[in-house]
Amino acid sequence: MKRPRIVVAPDKFKGSLTAAEVADAVAEGIRRVRPDTDIRLVPVADGGEGTVDAAVSAGFDRVTVEVAGPTGETVRAPLAHNGSVAVVEAAAACGLALLPGGTPAPLTATSLGVGELIRAALDTGCRTLVLGVGGSACTDGGAGLLAGLGAELPAADGRPAGPGGGGLTGIAYLDLHRLDTRIRGVELVLASDVDHPLLGKDGAAAVFGPQKGAGAGEVAALEAGLTHWSRLVAQRTGFDAADRPGAGAAGGIGFAALAVLGAHRAVGIDILLDLVDFDRHARGADLIITGEGALDAQTLHGKAPAGVAARAASHGVPVVVVAGRQLLDTRQLENAGFTAAYALTDLEPDLRRCQKHAPELLARQGEHIARHHLSRP
Repeated sequence: MKRPRIVVAPDKFKGSLTAAEVADAVAEGIRRVRPDTDIRLVPVADGGEGTVDAAVSAGFDRVTVEVAGPTGETVRAPLAHNGSVAVVEAAAACGLALLPGGTPAPLTATSLGVGELIRAALDTGCRTLVLGVGGSACTDGGAGLLAGLGAELPAADGRPAGPGGGGLTGIAYLDLHRLDTRIRGVELVLASDVDHPLLGKDGAAAVFGPQKGAGAGEVAALEAGLTHWSRLVAQRTGFDAADRPGAGAAGGIGFAALAVLGAHRAVGIDILLDLVDFDRHARGADLIITGEGALDAQTLHGKAPAGVAARAASHGVPVVVVAGRQLLDTRQLENAGFTAAYALTDLEPDLRRCQKHAPELLARQGEHIARHHLSRP
């Protein structure tokens, strides 16, 4: 009898396990029941945290560099490259997890380190640069990113304007004469599942500011700053990109990438699936297993499991999903392309214990999947 072939392609379980750790645990459970199974581990990400790790798992080289963190302190941030393609994730330089003491800095957090990280990626000689966005601590419209690439953002007195979204109203003009010219020679891909504009009720400040610690007054200040910044950028570039889908990603990092750096936006999971050569693994597979920490309504809008299911459907391969928590109904699961869903909370209802014992619970669900979805030898 033909050995069953399974592709295990989960995203991370945020705050608990990396995507690679999730894949390893599920594979362990499958092997307990069907040790003859050919298992391909293909950890994925949707453009946010874990994007570099997914690229490294697919064979990219990891490089770690020192850049400015969200509040100016030095942090060590990874990037991945394979010679022709480099992968950078914004959260590695300005992520919420990098805030000293976990203290939010909604008005002063900066994306400066992201620009520095892009410069390091350009040093690899890449021809394509994938910028994954998500999980940022800043709402500075990407002004810091541009500064990290050499742009100058002076105040009226000629001194540099203050950092973060709170400093945007102090910028007198945007000077791009010293912008790293190498950025013009690469294809810059903005990998994001966020289609929000920069401004307004659906924009970066209103939607994501509160998640970064901004109160009502601070959200208003950030909106004013982003509005001023978008006008300056439009004056310098000749077109207004504030309404473009994805401009509001990562506190407006998407705006700077689209408006100034010539990036084009693509759904993060689709970019990552191509980077990890998912189609090659999926062809001829008997089953694909994907997953993420919380399977909910957001999953259906560009998150990794939905992207995996859509790509698997093009190969005619059934998909099951594992999650810490499962909040979708049967129709939503079916419409998303999932044959079945397995939640860790089905085995351990207590969320703290569920997180603590996630590897073993995932392995147990791997056993269940093997028993229910693989033909007997």
